[in-house]
Amino acid sequence: MKGSCLCGTVRYEAARLAGPIVHCHCATCRKAHSAAFTTTGRVDRADFRWTAGEEAIGSFESTPGKLRHFCTRCGTHLVAEWVDKPQVILRLGSLDDDPGQRPASHIWTSHEVPWLDHTTAIPSFPEAPPAKA
Repeated sequence: MKGSCLCGTVRYEAARLAGPIVHCHCATCRKAHSAAFTTTGRVDRADFRWTAGEEAIGSFESTPGKLRHFCTRCGTHLVAEWVDKPQVILRLGSLDDDPGQRPASHIWTSHEVPWLDHTTAIPSFPEAPPAKA
């Protein structure tokens, strides 16, 4: 699987996911991604490599021992890591390819925002909503 940041400066490859895909609702992920949740998958360190733009990667220690890596040019969050763990946490929104799996669960829903509604059917559009007359 290949992935990249918004501006295309930083690129990576991940051979395979090492576990399930999850939607994380924790407050830290919400703030880091400015979204109701972020979708992640773990990758063994041996199966992950940067392919371009390493000089543009910045890091932020959001929790002691946990680094969040992002493109310093466009701000895209790409990977997080617990420095003492054998896997990196891939931000699946940065993938350019289909990971071949679908999300298995929502985690940290105790932090979920009150305006996120999983049950109500709201209109869905393949692109932008139709223009109002």
